[in-house]
Amino acid sequence: MELVTVKNNQIFTDSKIISDGVGIKHHSIQQLIAKYENDISEFGQLAFEMRPVKYSRGTNFEKIYFLNEEQATFIITLMRNNKTVVAFKKELVRQFYLMRQFIFERQSKNWIQTREQGKFTRKAETDVLKSLVEYAKLQGSEHSDKMYITYTKLANKICGVSGRDNATAQQLSNLTVAENIILHCIQAGIDENKHYKDIYKDCKKRLEMFKDIAYLEVA
Repeated sequence: MELVTVKNNQIFTDSKIISDGVGIKHHSIQQLIAKYENDISEFGQLAFEMRPVKYSRGTNFEKIYFLNEEQATFIITLMRNNKTVVAFKKELVRQFYLMRQFIFERQSKNWIQTREQGKFTRKAETDVLKSLVEYAKLQGSEHSDKMYITYTKLANKICGVSGRDNATAQQLSNLTVAENIILHCIQAGIDENKHYKDIYKDCKKRLEMFKDIAYLEVA
């Protein structure tokens, strides 16, 4: 489970994530934050949003606090320890650390170069997918326009990423290889007049082989 999010190179979690993680009602977390708001604000401005929540009788709005690492650390130190709370604290600390490392790496020359190089492969893959969309339509597909998303999700899943901007340099390299496999597999399938569903199966099979050979760890 992802406990932290990055936006504009700022890492944060939120009160709902903490609530779910420690097994305490969100209202109780809100009260705790409100009680120590002045102390929390010493570690940065306390931000929040009103998030819509659907109920049987309609939609209501819930106040969700956004907490940076120091703010979140302060809040969880106020909680009584049990197995659930301790496990959540450890995982939250781990994810904040990993995200800091990722942000540092993303600013490196290696990450930027790898990201740029991957764009050429992605462009080639997109061109081949465009051909596959038309090819599938001729075979009777009514949802061929979703193939871009389908194949993107396939590559991302194999490489254990949610998207390029959230990938490490190594994951970007793996993603480039995966997309190369996809584009060549699709082109070969079209040349051999295979059914578009069989082309997808071939791509998935080859990507699974790549994952096993490269010892990719998928979260």
